[in-house]
Amino acid sequence: MSSMKDREETFERKFVHDEEMKFRAMSRRNKLLGLWAAEKLGKTGAEADAYAIEVIKADVEEAGEEDVFRKVRRDFDAAGVQQSDHQIRRTMSELLIEAIDQVKNA
Repeated sequence: MSSMKDREETFERKFVHDEEMKFRAMSRRNKLLGLWAAEKLGKTGAEADAYAIEVIKADVEEAGEEDVFRKVRRDFDAAGVQQSDHQIRRTMSELLIEAIDQVKNA
């Protein structure tokens, strides 16, 4: 019986660890996306860092990444930055891969 309990606790710890890593990777991706978007918007230094934080905060509006996409899309449209939806989504995907690597190697 203790073997089953040990196995259950191991699975629970792995699940918690995996979810934490996923959260860290998504937060890192959002920061990288915010910095990328800030550059496109002509922001540098502290202003770029502040914008990246705005992008990270945008991710709490709803489950998934649509809230982050909409924020960047809306800001690009307001500033007249020419990036297609596909380009933004492709960058989001590429930056997620980079963020996962960074989190794994941290």
